[in-house]
Amino acid sequence: MKIMTRLLLSACLALPLAACQQDEAEQETVDTGPLAAPQTEDRNEWRAYLNDVVGRHMEGIYNQPYVYLVPPARDAAEAEPVEPVEADGAEAVEEVAGDAEGTTGPELIKEADTADAEYLRLAERAEMDLARGIVRGNLLAYAGADSGRTADLVVRAFEDVPEDTMEGVRVLFIGDEADNDRVQQAVAPAGVEYIFIQK
Repeated sequence: MKIMTRLLLSACLALPLAACQQDEAEQETVDTGPLAAPQTEDRNEWRAYLNDVVGRHMEGIYNQPYVYLVPPARDAAEAEPVEPVEADGAEAVEEVAGDAEGTTGPELIKEADTADAEYLRLAERAEMDLARGIVRGNLLAYAGADSGRTADLVVRAFEDVPEDTMEGVRVLFIGDEADNDRVQQAVAPAGVEYIFIQK
């Protein structure tokens, strides 16, 4: 009688545990689907999107991916104001160069110089990464709110890559259809596996 009671008690305890494990397994297999590309320039949204997209294309990739989030262009008017520079305690030069209306001063020149500094640093990094050599089993992903600017960075980065030196490397270009052919032609000579993702 005691044995029968113990068996029944064990069965009662095991059933809820098995049901919980089955529910957990079902929850793990539910795929929420790919995220949509952000329609804004918000970096956090782009990072979440890129984590999702790159994660879906990692099959056969053995190394940490190279991800290039290309910043949008900024007008000089959108750049942060820059204080005039004074030399040796003298008064700041008020006008270095100007148009007929005198609207260009040292502050605007400085802003124009720094407006694309982030983009130029990223472009140089992309070029240096490729110059060092990317071997089989790596993934390169290029994306940004401005598809044309992203395509420009890819084309620039692949300009000096020797032919057939990147076989087994996957390149993702996330952008507009209008830029797809240009990017594909730029990366094809290197021998990469090219994937275009419409944003």
